[in-house]
Amino acid sequence: MIRLNVRDRARLFVRGGGRLRPAAGILVCVMLCGCGEIGGYSNESLFPTDVRSVCLEMFENQTFRRDVEYELSDALAKRIEADTPYKIISSRDRADTVMSGRIVSITDYALTTERQFGGVLEMELELRAIVNWKNLNTGQYLIDNRLVTASASRSPYLEQDFKYASTLAANNLARRIVELMETKW
Repeated sequence: MIRLNVRDRARLFVRGGGRLRPAAGILVCVMLCGCGEIGGYSNESLFPTDVRSVCLEMFENQTFRRDVEYELSDALAKRIEADTPYKIISSRDRADTVMSGRIVSITDYALTTERQFGGVLEMELELRAIVNWKNLNTGQYLIDNRLVTASASRSPYLEQDFKYASTLAANNLARRIVELMETKW
C-alpha cells in the first residue's frame, strides 16, 4: 500500500487539474480515509516496566464462607506468575509492590429451577473482592480500592457443589485482577 502524507495527497489532486477519474477518485478517498496517521503496533510490555516483583498478601474474607480466600490467593499467585513478567516474593521488604484485598461478598443465585418440584437445576456463584496494589518504591497505588466481580455457574443436578463453583469463580476473579494490572493505554 502506498502511504502519502496530506501534502502529497493534495499535490496528486492538483496535478490532475482538479478533475479525477472515477478510479483515481476512489484511490484518493481511500488514501485520505486510511490509517496513515496511526502509530501502528508496538511490542512494549502491557504491564508497568518499573515493577519486577509482587508480594501477594492473603486476601481477607468478610463473608461466612470459609477457605475461599485461600483459593483466590492461590489462583492469583499462579495467574501473576503465568501471565505477567512479575515474580511472587514472600517478603514485603524485598518486593517492589504489594497486592492485598478483601472478599466482600459471595452470593449464590438460582438460575433455573425444575418445573414440577421447584428444585434448582443450575446456580451461579458471584464473588466480589476489593483489590489494592501499591508500589512500595514510590508509595503510589497502582490499583486503589477497586471492586472486581467474577462468577461461575454450577449444577447440583450434575453433582457440582459450592467448592467447584468457588474454585472457578476464584480463577475468573484472578484473571480479572491480572487484567487490571495492565498499563492504561
